[in-house]
Parts: sequence; structure tokens; C-alpha cells
Amino acid sequence: MVKWGRSSNVFLPNASRLYIDVGAHPEYATAECDTLTDLIASDKAGERIVHGLVEEGERRLADAGIDGTIHLYKNNVDSAGNSYGCHENYLVRRRADFRAFASALLPFLITRQIVTGAGTITRSPAGAHYSFSPRADHMWEGLSSATTRSRPMINTRDEPHANAELYRRMHVIVGDSSMSETTTLLKVGATDLILRIMEARQPLPDLALAKEMQAIRDVAHDLTGEATVELADGRRLTAVQIQSTYLDLVRAHVGGVIEPTPEVERILDLWERGIEAVRTQDLSQVDTELDWAIKLRLIERYQARLGCALDDPRLARLELAYHDISPTRGLFHRLQRDGLAATVVEDAAIQHATTAPPATTRAALRGRFVSAAVAAGQDFTVDWVHLKLAGGSKRTVLLKDPFRNTDERVDVLLTALEDPSAPVD
Repeated sequence: MVKWGRSSNVFLPNASRLYIDVGAHPEYATAECDTLTDLIASDKAGERIVHGLVEEGERRLADAGIDGTIHLYKNNVDSAGNSYGCHENYLVRRRADFRAFASALLPFLITRQIVTGAGTITRSPAGAHYSFSPRADHMWEGLSSATTRSRPMINTRDEPHANAELYRRMHVIVGDSSMSETTTLLKVGATDLILRIMEARQPLPDLALAKEMQAIRDVAHDLTGEATVELADGRRLTAVQIQSTYLDLVRAHVGGVIEPTPEVERILDLWERGIEAVRTQDLSQVDTELDWAIKLRLIERYQARLGCALDDPRLARLELAYHDISPTRGLFHRLQRDGLAATVVEDAAIQHATTAPPATTRAALRGRFVSAAVAAGQDFTVDWVHLKLAGGSKRTVLLKDPFRNTDERVDVLLTALEDPSAPVD
């Protein structure tokens, strides 16, 4: 990274951001996407990009006479108890009641783990058991502007990366990183559908929880889906009942707030089958599509073969291997090649996304600029909203509209890269 961009915080030609985050681990942020297929392709492209760094690191080890293998895991917790998870960012309209708006989403986020969790073997002094989400035990607050100190489910820091008069960013940090493309489709797709209803100011069912931190843990550790959580009004419902209520809500708005499309129907179908799989304990309905079910089936098969308990270290190693991003060593990729893990996008689309930004958002402008500046050997600075060439403030372009994929000012910057003597006013 430093060799390519002279920094450990860079924007790449595909308009994504790659940097070293707190705790010295690599973090990849996809470019702005306005379709789920672009998002999934860009997410998977990130795995390939960082795996390229792994391969380069291994070559450098070999050149130094060191025999070693580097493993990079797209998982959610480490052996020391640190958690990093997955951050989802949704652009929403600015509104005065943002905290109330965000709070209304929490019951959905707390219970969606029964369908979108990554699954994990949870170890405790009382023994080991399988849980829906490794991230759930690391949440300490519903809403907060902090991210690491208190680790909230939604980060409320007002940083829209867009026109601040029009937009806010719904920064969700409670979710797990997904290996499965179909899990990502459901995780982001279902959340987007709920937000569409909320932004249309349609009423949501009153499902506010009395004790959110207890609820997220109770849901995570009950694989049967039968544990109840207490609502603020005194009722007790299961996560299956709460998720079913949200699913029914979305279905009621298809054809109105929500345009009926094949993609929406695929999300709703998987959502329904995921809920039903938990309710009936019949994982065959989703054990090639939802991470927690794919991984559980894998662990159960190895358990039967080894004749071991869940706390066996060989199963811990197996779980790590599931999250290895290596296309040759990674266990999830092997399952995918064997037809045991479903896909959403073609391999060619993922490979394309390693170098090309999404074409229909502001990312297209950033990607063109980064590629041209690197090719020209020109110093530049980029963030989510700024493009800047070295050599004067007049060479800075502010891109406040994330939906705008053409801009004459960027064309002028690109011309300046081709001809440094060209005017940039």
C-alpha cells in the first residue's frame, strides 16, 4: 500500500478505500453503490485486492529466505476478544428527529442476526455452544457517536460524506462480516427495504425493546429462536416473531413504497426461508445461502467425523479456515467451488470490480481521477468528497452529490493531468 500510494490510507482505482485501522488490521471500504449487485461485487473485489497484498507479502518472505504462510481472515473477532465486524452505511434524508429515527431501527437490527449472522462457536467457562453472531457479545450501546470506546449498534456521528444539508449517514456497526454473497444480499437488502418504509414516513410496528443489550445477547445464544425478549410495553416476543413482523410489513408495502422487482422478491424469499429455518430447525432450507447455517452444517459434519465436542481446538481452526480469504486455502471458497455456497454475481463482475468503480455513482469520478493521477505520476489527495491535485487550491473539486457520475470540473482536472500547462480555472 505504501509503495503504491505512499500512505497506509489510500483510495484505489476502483474508488474504494484501503487503510490500516485501529488495531493494525487492514480495512477495506467499498465505493458508493446504488445497486446491491454493485455492492456485492465491490465487497468481494476487496477480498481479492487484499489477497493480492497477502501474495506479495509471501513473495517478500520467500525472497528473504523465510518459510512462512500469511493468512488473512474476514471474520468478526480475534482470539484476544477484539471485534471489528462489518460497517454498513446507508444514505438517508436529513431530518430533525434522526436519533428517534435511528432508534426505531434497533429492534430490527438486534433480531436480524437470526438470518444474517456469521455464526460462531461461543466458548465460556460453562462450555461451548453455537451462536448466531460473534459480534453480538461486543455491543454495549444502542446509539452513540463513538465506535470503539462504547461500541454502539448505530454510530450517530454526523459525517454524511455528502451534502450535509440534504443527507445523513445511517452508520450501522452491529452486523457481522459475511463470506456468503447471499447473506450480504439479505443483510443489506432487508435493511434497505425497512429504511425505504421509514423514509416514506410509513408507521412501523411498536417493537421497542426494554433492554437492548440483553436482548441482542439472548437472541444470539438461542439457536432455537424460542427465547423471548422483553419489549418496552411489557410484551415478550421471540426473534422469529419480530423478524416475521418486519417481513410482513415489507411485503405489505411491495407495489407501493417498494417497487416489485426480481431482486426484491429474492430478498423476501430468502428472508422468509431464513426465519422458517430457525422456527422449524430445518437448515436445509438455507444451508447454502446463510453464513451461520453453512458454517454450522460444516462444523457438525466435522464433529461427527472427529467424534469431538464443540470446544475442540480443531473446530476452532476449522472456523478460522472458513473465513480465510485465500481462493485456494479458504474453506468458504472451496464450498463455493463445490456448489455448496450460493452466489449472487458472476465471477467476471467481481474481477471487473477490482479495478473499475461502480459506473452510476460519484465513485466513477473518483476512480477515473485516481487511475489518471497514478498513470501520470502526479501527486494527489482524495477522500470521499474531495479530489485534489498537488499545486494549488484551484485544483480541488468538491463532490457533494453521491449520485452524480459526471462532472465537468473533474474533466478539467483530468485534462490537467494530461497537460500540466492547461488552465484549471
